[in-house]
Amino acid sequence: MDALALLREKMMPLARLLGIEFVSATPDKIVARLLVRDDLCTIPAVLHGGAVMAFADSLGGCATVLNLKEGAWTTTIESKTNFLAPAPVGTVVTGECTPVHRGRRTMVWQTRITSAEGKLVALVTQTQMVI
Repeated sequence: MDALALLREKMMPLARLLGIEFVSATPDKIVARLLVRDDLCTIPAVLHGGAVMAFADSLGGCATVLNLKEGAWTTTIESKTNFLAPAPVGTVVTGECTPVHRGRRTMVWQTRITSAEGKLVALVTQTQMVI
């Protein structure tokens, strides 16, 4: 089974709840989209910071899983988010997650979340522990 099919079949319950749509997936890069729905927004009607972080964390976790040896698992141990622009309700944001470091005990991922126009909405760097 290829990486994209694996992620779609074994999608985390939270990723399903958020409505994450995986577009492409390899051990080197994951691309996914998220529709900014009313129930993911704050006031005014823009994507809530927690939803941004959950989106990026889901991509980083999935990217780590694609790089693990058989029998290993992962959990997030650190995450840093820079919020750079709002994402209004009704728009679609895209997350591109790429590796910064892939080690035996930790992996570090950076996720760029952009608007449909290519504007950077958020930049997230997270560390995943390899268990």
